[in-house]
Amino acid sequence: MRGHDGARRAKSRGGPSFLGTAPLLFVVVALGGCTTVGPDFTRPEVSLTENWGAKGDPRIATQTATDIQWWKAFNDPALDRLVELANQQNLPLQVAGLRIVEARARLGVATGQQYPQVQAAFGNVTAQGISKNAANVSGLDTHFVNYELGFDAVWELDFWGRYRRGVEAESDNVLASVADYYSSLVSLTAEVARTYTVIRTFEVLIGQARENERVQQESLQIAESRFRNGATSELDVAQATTLLESTRATIPQLQAGLQQARNALSTLLGQPPGMVEELLAGPQEIPQAPALVAVGMPAEILRRRPDIRAAEFFAAAQCARVGVAKADLYPSFTLFGTIGLQATSGAGTSFNLGDSLFYSLGPRIRWPFFNYGRIKNTVRVEDARFQQLLVGYRNAVLQAAQEVENALAGYLNAQESVVFEQRAVNAAQKSVQLSLVQYREGAVDYQRVLDAQRSLLQQQNNLAQARSSVATSLIALYKALGGGWESRQDQPIVTEPTLDEMKKRTNWGEMLTQPSAPETKKSPEPAKH
Repeated sequence: MRGHDGARRAKSRGGPSFLGTAPLLFVVVALGGCTTVGPDFTRPEVSLTENWGAKGDPRIATQTATDIQWWKAFNDPALDRLVELANQQNLPLQVAGLRIVEARARLGVATGQQYPQVQAAFGNVTAQGISKNAANVSGLDTHFVNYELGFDAVWELDFWGRYRRGVEAESDNVLASVADYYSSLVSLTAEVARTYTVIRTFEVLIGQARENERVQQESLQIAESRFRNGATSELDVAQATTLLESTRATIPQLQAGLQQARNALSTLLGQPPGMVEELLAGPQEIPQAPALVAVGMPAEILRRRPDIRAAEFFAAAQCARVGVAKADLYPSFTLFGTIGLQATSGAGTSFNLGDSLFYSLGPRIRWPFFNYGRIKNTVRVEDARFQQLLVGYRNAVLQAAQEVENALAGYLNAQESVVFEQRAVNAAQKSVQLSLVQYREGAVDYQRVLDAQRSLLQQQNNLAQARSSVATSLIALYKALGGGWESRQDQPIVTEPTLDEMKKRTNWGEMLTQPSAPETKKSPEPAKH
């Protein structure tokens, strides 16, 4: 970049001065930001129904869902604590937050490309010695030192918007990473609530098994008493023992499932297994769904669901990359310049600022037209990727609508199942009571008691599973609606320990402490081409 000797020769011959080239440079710089090639992003249109399929159901409200902390609808303090801890401590969520930091840094790199791409100071000191036996050195100094100090700059002007499109792409990537963070938050909250429901369901099932164990133990004692009194055969005792031991055998299996669910919850909280027992203190009941659920309108999922927002921002970023690729189809204009001081000591010369100054300044044009075919195909590659993301966005919207409809159907039908299962449990309990009374009186054999007790245990388990299905279906519905992330707006995306660890290695400025509040992207004004 430094044509030092050429610059000095031009100066000594009375070549063009800086003032002579200034008008040309001014014209080139003035034209540097006049146009931006490539398409401008517009959000794709996706047709959705005006209302959900469950419109008119008294359990569903179509007004805008305003409860940003949907898990509190279960009115369970233990669940509230778990969700808050998971939001603070979950490790995959922290990784998603660090991706925001990375995207912000990449945006800073892209922004810097709009300014002179090379800015470098240089300098050197070179000592030289010439052999006294060399020809033609008589009377000359054989030892001298060259001094050189200067500054280089190269600035590729953003004539076609290459770097502006690059900044646009990275800006959209930041927005996409924020949306991904909130999407991870939505999934995390739903998974914590679902795992908590599974834990409470196992606890209820274990409690029911122990209660049935107690009842069956009493039935065994009745059978043994009747056998000792000669009122029945030993078969009744054997059958009662079989049912009792079979019920007892289910308890360790349920306890294993409970422990596995607790371990899963520990991982979600960013803790080692076995550290959530205190957090689970409280009534061991399956979370109860509210009487009315607000689901809003289908069009609102475009705003509420972070994964749809992320798909939109990723498509917008790729749209900008099409413009970056298209800029290579046109010539690029670069300003380059070098200015510095150069002097030599020991050669009969003295230092003088004016005489030691050298510079080189001017514009340069580059147009790789011989690679035109390759560049055109690069544009096609980027455009094909853009179209893929547009189609992917439309598919994401349709899938989101499907998830909401499926969750709605599952939730409403699970509630109906609870009604029928509760009736079945009531009837089974009455059947057990009647069979025991009649068995004591000798009116029925023990098989009727066995059948009634087996049926009761099965119906109680079915009821617990149905209640669990109501809760998990509602959780799936809230997740499909994309709710829950709003409560974490303006919160730090990096934990204090991670913040301290990163600051020890690198100067991050304010990048680590910026909140993660999302921005709403607006379709830009059409660029003037």
